[in-house]
Amino acid sequence: MRLSSLLAKELIQFFRDRVILLLILWLYTAEVVICAYALGLDLRHLPLAVLDHDRSATSRELIDALTGNDAFEFTGYPRDMTQAERWLQGGRARAVLVIPQDFAAVLLRDETPTLQLLLDGSDANTAATARNYILQGLSSMRPGTDTGTTPAVRPVIRIWYNPDLTYTRFMVLSMIALAALMVGVIHPAATIVREKEIGTLEQLRVTPVRISELFIAKTVPTLVMGTLSVFPSLLIVWWFDVPLRGSLLLFVLLTALFLLSAIAIGVLVAAICRTLQQALLLAFFGLFPMMFLSGTLAPVASMPAPLQYLSLLSPLRYYMDVILGIFLKGNGIADLWPQALALATIGVLLFGMAAYVFRRQQP
Repeated sequence: MRLSSLLAKELIQFFRDRVILLLILWLYTAEVVICAYALGLDLRHLPLAVLDHDRSATSRELIDALTGNDAFEFTGYPRDMTQAERWLQGGRARAVLVIPQDFAAVLLRDETPTLQLLLDGSDANTAATARNYILQGLSSMRPGTDTGTTPAVRPVIRIWYNPDLTYTRFMVLSMIALAALMVGVIHPAATIVREKEIGTLEQLRVTPVRISELFIAKTVPTLVMGTLSVFPSLLIVWWFDVPLRGSLLLFVLLTALFLLSAIAIGVLVAAICRTLQQALLLAFFGLFPMMFLSGTLAPVASMPAPLQYLSLLSPLRYYMDVILGIFLKGNGIADLWPQALALATIGVLLFGMAAYVFRRQQP
């Protein structure tokens, strides 16, 4: 009874606030469109796998030449094409170079060998840069001879998931993720601190209402509105011709899970801050690092190692894998369960920290 009354109160207050409703709709639609049209990094440590059917000294020389700089990080030899596809699907590799069985023999005959390059195009900007790096490297390769007369290697490139390397697709999906993060963090932080300022939160504390019930009441309106806002954003997805290759239901469920982790950040901010100004400043202070460390602005692999470890604390990093995987790769829960587990763990830990801070503040 207490919980249902709290939920009714919060939902009524939420849907009466037309400014908040318009702001959420703006973040999920208009801002996505603006950034997709308006927004464009050096390639470093891109995971590269090699399916080497030749297994010769010449093929190893070629691999060493491509992975001898910071642009690519060699991740291993898949057994066959099926495993190579799984590595691309799961994100272990972002590019796969396929070397044919007669590679060295063709070079020794002074003929031009043909290689196959598979690229993960879900991040179009990174894939285009990787393609240019590999083309540049292969065009100057003349292994297997000292005369320098051997023709350059001729690669055959296939780009998966986003064949035409349309960068706006990545931008649209990343802006939807950013909108969900901002709504999830800022709204609960602002509403809870506002109640602190006017004194209603103190009145609730002297009632039998539990901390868990208060958290649920503050979480549900933002969770409901944030999840429902996904559907108008799907119109933007359709407008920019972004394919939905995976399950819409899985996308909605994992979006709700991501929103819970974002809301947990907002509740923790509200537990720490005493004024609305403090809450907004602290929220924005946390939002920008999470954006930078998520892979939306630069590939995580290109960051220094300490920042890569720090990015594991950002729920946005895992949600970017979810949204790109479902829309562009057709990933299912078998591929995305590690991201779902990470989002759930972050949410539980942050809600626990917020509850501890609230209890410490009780008279």
